[in-house]
Amino acid sequence: MNQINILSIFPGLGNPLFAAESQIHGHATLGWNILLALPIVLPLLGAGLSLAFASVRRLQGIISATVLAISLGVAVALLVMSLDGPVVLDIGSWAAPVGIVLVADRLSAIMLLTSLTVTLLVLLYSLVQGAADGDEAAPIAVYHPAFLILSAGVSNAFLSGDLFNIYVGFEMLLMASFVLITLGGTRDRIRSGTVYVVVSLLSSFLFLIAISLVYAATGTVNLAQLAFRLPEIDSGVRLAIQALLLVGFGVKAAIFPLSAWLPDSYPTAPAPVTAVFAGLLTKVGVYAIIRTQVLLFPGDRLDLIVGVFAILTMIMGILGAVAQHDIKRLLSFTLVSHIGYMIWGISLSQVNGLGATIYYAIHHISVQTALFLVVGLIERHGGTTSLTKLGALVRTAPLIAVLYLVPALNLAGIPPFSGFFGKVGLIQSSADRGLWIDWVLIGAGIVTSLLTLYAVMRAWNMAFWQTPPEELPAKQNPRGMTAAAGTLVGVTILLSIFAGPLNLYTRNAALELEARAPYVVSVLPDDGRGSGISRDVTKRESEKDAQNNAPGAKQNLPAAKPDDGGRAK
Repeated sequence: MNQINILSIFPGLGNPLFAAESQIHGHATLGWNILLALPIVLPLLGAGLSLAFASVRRLQGIISATVLAISLGVAVALLVMSLDGPVVLDIGSWAAPVGIVLVADRLSAIMLLTSLTVTLLVLLYSLVQGAADGDEAAPIAVYHPAFLILSAGVSNAFLSGDLFNIYVGFEMLLMASFVLITLGGTRDRIRSGTVYVVVSLLSSFLFLIAISLVYAATGTVNLAQLAFRLPEIDSGVRLAIQALLLVGFGVKAAIFPLSAWLPDSYPTAPAPVTAVFAGLLTKVGVYAIIRTQVLLFPGDRLDLIVGVFAILTMIMGILGAVAQHDIKRLLSFTLVSHIGYMIWGISLSQVNGLGATIYYAIHHISVQTALFLVVGLIERHGGTTSLTKLGALVRTAPLIAVLYLVPALNLAGIPPFSGFFGKVGLIQSSADRGLWIDWVLIGAGIVTSLLTLYAVMRAWNMAFWQTPPEELPAKQNPRGMTAAAGTLVGVTILLSIFAGPLNLYTRNAALELEARAPYVVSVLPDDGRGSGISRDVTKRESEKDAQNNAPGAKQNLPAAKPDDGGRAK
């Protein structure tokens, strides 16, 4: 497909915001775009090295921290580069859509940066915790490789421009998360880990079926190529593919009623593992929904149905949180509930709503992770996470009380925190559209916010102010653990301070997503192909065909062969 055809299909290229960037970026940045592979390759290499030095715990920690710190620096560079348009890398120099392609646009760049920030801080938290505990029975040799593979899987899912490669990222997450959730081998962790794996395998199976249907119907799994091939297929098949993708990703994102597994799985894991799971794993599902629904099914989305599930997720999740007497389970239910806010924004099919969703996802990753890290401090200091057993911690740990209160208020959406701005953005977007479902969404969002405030403040009062039924151990936390949790709380405050620039960035990301053309043209420039070996092969074969078809050339009847669907011959 040439550029004229792409322009006719994606009129968004006429937008002055994207007219220049789609021509100067993408494959034109060959050399620097090799950075796209590093957040995936470095953690995998680090996992192998840390496993090789399994007997040297300190060296394992140094390797893991160094790898994630370098990956974080790369994420910053990719975010800056993405401001000029999507950055594209054809893996192995095989041109898209033949080979696997990695793409960093504004959405994937900010999600990558946020995920690596919280992952690094959680790792530092766990390193200090492990050094302080000094438990020789802890499977540290497995922890670091699994943690790095988890990071690589998250990065791969965010950066992949190929539907099947996203599936590969999900499987990397599944493998690593099962190891992490069962660390210690306790009965509760094995049980919850088994439930988690069974549900995850089910969602992966649905995703794989959807990929099979996509390839059978279109002959490709490249997202950019699917953007103009899916509208050409039968509408019933397209709807079936869309529904399968939504269900598969909905399980991973913990959308009600596909969320029952989460509150039973996350609380049993160690505090650092629960924190990184709560912050990242469900957001990978949300990211996949955003990417596929906006890029592949524009104007043909199941908006009303998605909006209904957003309402149910918000309300049912927060009702579950209100009923809990264990702070880990309470936060697990709030995690489910606030996924509903992001699904709300997706259901609006508007730039402002999508921008608010991206903003809220960034906010929620940092706030939810921070809360679970602080709960880890509470559990270590008080010896339990049961709200009926905790009490008066403000006397022995006033700093922990503050570290809990700040992200708790942020989660509830109290001004001037970032949660407030994210919710206001969603409310404004719904009010602008003005359909009946929008007013129900607004009502559900406000009720959920108020009940969130009730739930987190009730937990704060019971843990820090009530008189405990019996004396607590009041074990002091290592300063490094408190510093790591405090740093992440500080990140949540920075998101509030710089809410204006962040909101502008996320709105531009939404504009870029809705336009679709910058993404498609960056991956498939000019002649509808990427760059690399397969591009040269195709060019040579085209020249050979032209020579054979020239007047006077000897005509040979070619053997019959199927249409390659735009892939390599």
